[in-house]
Amino acid sequence: MSLIYYITQVQFAFGALQLLPSECQRVGIRRPLIVTDPGVKAAGILQKALDALAGVDCAVFDQTPSNPTEAAVRAAVAVYEANHCDGLIAVGGGSAIDCAKGVAIAATHAGPLTHYATIEGGSPRISDKVAPLIAVPTTSGTGSEVARGAILIVDDQRKLGFHAWHLVPKAAICDPELTLGLPPLLTAATGMDAIAHCMETFMSPAFNPPADGIALDGLQRAWAHIARATQDGTDREARLNLMSASMQGAMAFQKGLGCVHSLSHSLGGVNPRLHHGTLNAVFLPAVIAFNAGAESMQKDRRLQRMAHAMGLADAAEVGPAIRDMNTRLGLPSGLAAMGVESAQFDAIIHGALADHCHKTGPRLASPEDYGDMLAASL
Repeated sequence: MSLIYYITQVQFAFGALQLLPSECQRVGIRRPLIVTDPGVKAAGILQKALDALAGVDCAVFDQTPSNPTEAAVRAAVAVYEANHCDGLIAVGGGSAIDCAKGVAIAATHAGPLTHYATIEGGSPRISDKVAPLIAVPTTSGTGSEVARGAILIVDDQRKLGFHAWHLVPKAAICDPELTLGLPPLLTAATGMDAIAHCMETFMSPAFNPPADGIALDGLQRAWAHIARATQDGTDREARLNLMSASMQGAMAFQKGLGCVHSLSHSLGGVNPRLHHGTLNAVFLPAVIAFNAGAESMQKDRRLQRMAHAMGLADAAEVGPAIRDMNTRLGLPSGLAAMGVESAQFDAIIHGALADHCHKTGPRLASPEDYGDMLAASL
């Protein structure tokens, strides 16, 4: 049996940030903690949010790391409790939104954060007591603003997923204007993250036709506009379509993901300095080649349908087109260019096999399969 769920209230428009006060009122947040990061603060976007919230008593935690950690969650909870907050506003990319989801759990649930991790059987332990959250994305990549999950590095250095429908933000405010100043390389990396979400969830064999349609449309939008958005940060049409694709990828990945994310999550735990979206971009071609022979891929012509969405003539062009796009966008050519060495493969494979995405792709990878994918991505 398939669970098909769509999903939360989304305000999507240039200028939508001005709806923050009314959305706080709608979901019952009177004293929000804004969770963000130093880059968003330096770019002036935090101040835009504070200006929109004029008259609302806010506290701020602005120290979210690029890969959010359990330690950062604890620090934010301390600010939340000291200021008697009753809800959260995440302003930033996936890191800030995921950190806020961690706070939503930790501020309202007893015990260590790992108790609530998906692979520890923790999803049913996340209750409706979670602090309400409004998400304001400032990048177009993770789609965490409409997703039920968060990825956090816990104290033992594992990069774990936390998943519950209670974690879905009560509102998503998607304002493409907030992405107009995003640097080219970050635009490229987060945009490829959105493409990876659309592609990998479409390849998942779970039955969810609405998700498949949303993912294909998101892929078409992202593929057509990522280069434009990267080359010209002021291209409003490109920014709007890339933000939509990011949101759509996360709406669709309730189907599940697969080996791209198993590897990226694991490697991100081994080396937290590596950008998740960039890792997804590098792993995609090898994983697509691995998935190609799966029965569900053949039966449903999934490679051909993705090729069509990308404007390609043949399914065999999909992997090479992704490699070419990575080069055009200035992303690394492979893992070696990111400082990854083959000596790390065993640790990466161990983490990938334990990841919550490992079993939801069209083929179940063995340790040897993961080793081959890593070698092909080096």
